[in-house]
Amino acid sequence: MRVRKCLAVAVGLLFMVVNISGCGLVDRLRGRTQSQVQVQLPPPETASPQAGAGEIKEGTKTTKIVLYFSDPTGNYLVAEERSIPLVEGIARAALEELIKGPGPGSQLLPTIPKGTVLKDINIRPDGLCRIDFSKELVKNHSGGSLGESLTVYSIVNTLTQFPTVKEVQFLVDGQYVKTIAGHVDVSTAISRNESLIKKEAR
Repeated sequence: MRVRKCLAVAVGLLFMVVNISGCGLVDRLRGRTQSQVQVQLPPPETASPQAGAGEIKEGTKTTKIVLYFSDPTGNYLVAEERSIPLVEGIARAALEELIKGPGPGSQLLPTIPKGTVLKDINIRPDGLCRIDFSKELVKNHSGGSLGESLTVYSIVNTLTQFPTVKEVQFLVDGQYVKTIAGHVDVSTAISRNESLIKKEAR
């Protein structure tokens, strides 16, 4: 009788020890699992693709580009350096700046007719850049062989400053055109021409 009682007590104590240690083991395992999950979680700022990761807000970063406008005499192109917001479509941004014209207080003259709108721009892997302007590029052009040349090469030289652009093909309202004002052949792709750029006096 005494042996059975001692045996029952011993079994009871053993059960309690196993139960207590098992709970502690489960707790430790749970704690370890939670810690591993927390370590593997991505940082809050990159957790959601809607956070705009990598997107540069306007005005936070800028880049310098070169635009070509006419000199006051209308005989040459003159380079104007301008800082603009850093964007992915830098060639489009440069053309839009060219359309805006020279900066405030500048003595330079615009080369693109008033009212002209850039409708599309596409740069192929081989370096050919197709640009599509609105009809005002032709309709509002003042004419003249030199004036037309300044318009064409202000655009071409502005675009070819970027390494991805080798040649420029002109379109107006989605159609290929032979000329803008009757003097310069733009029916084929145009390469950079620095002969019209005014050389600085030394």
